[in-house]
Amino acid sequence: MSNAAEAPQKGRLRQMRQAYRLTKRTDKNIGLILLLWFLVVGGAIAVGGLFIFGTHWLSLISTILLALLSGLLAVLIVFGRRAERSMYAQAEGQAGAAAGSLQMLKRGWFVKTAVAFSKNQDVVHRVIGRPGVVLVGEGNPGRAKNLLAAERKKHARIVGEEVPITTILVGRGEDQVPLPKVLKHVKKLPKAIKPGEQTAVINKLKALDAMRPVAPMPRGPMPTSAKGARKMLRG
Repeated sequence: MSNAAEAPQKGRLRQMRQAYRLTKRTDKNIGLILLLWFLVVGGAIAVGGLFIFGTHWLSLISTILLALLSGLLAVLIVFGRRAERSMYAQAEGQAGAAAGSLQMLKRGWFVKTAVAFSKNQDVVHRVIGRPGVVLVGEGNPGRAKNLLAAERKKHARIVGEEVPITTILVGRGEDQVPLPKVLKHVKKLPKAIKPGEQTAVINKLKALDAMRPVAPMPRGPMPTSAKGARKMLRG
């Protein structure tokens, strides 16, 4: 095997080890849990294969391979979910965590992080999609709430009354959305504008953004580790 072919494989193994170490920080029994899933799923497939296909040596080899692959697939699925949950747990409360989560939004969503910020690292991020404009605040609840309210007024003056503006405060308190649920919360917002209108809203807000300083967003564990785990599972 050439060095060029070995490099991606080594990179994936390195990502797997890193994701496993990070996950184990908050999920102490991850190794035992994955082993149990491998044994249970692989064992069930093996028993089913022997019952259906018999014990002929060709059937036996096929059953063993299928059981191993099924067990491995179960491990990857379970690990991916628990790794993502662990990443959220470690990132929660850190500056920039909500930004990393929002950047996982796919096609049809336009995310701009840190459209407004304070010297105390209270930040407001903006998402534009079918629900209209969504402003997401993180930081100290009191200060971030005030910052969200101020940003809502600024955005309303630019986009007008026809475009809904939704505010979300990230946290565990009353009227707040926990970090692990932010993406789902944003995606479930009711659709209010057409795809073509999204471009018009973005263009209107460019003037507002041009008057702002650029915020240096801290690079916490969410933007890299969670995506790294996803890439590792896809690789």
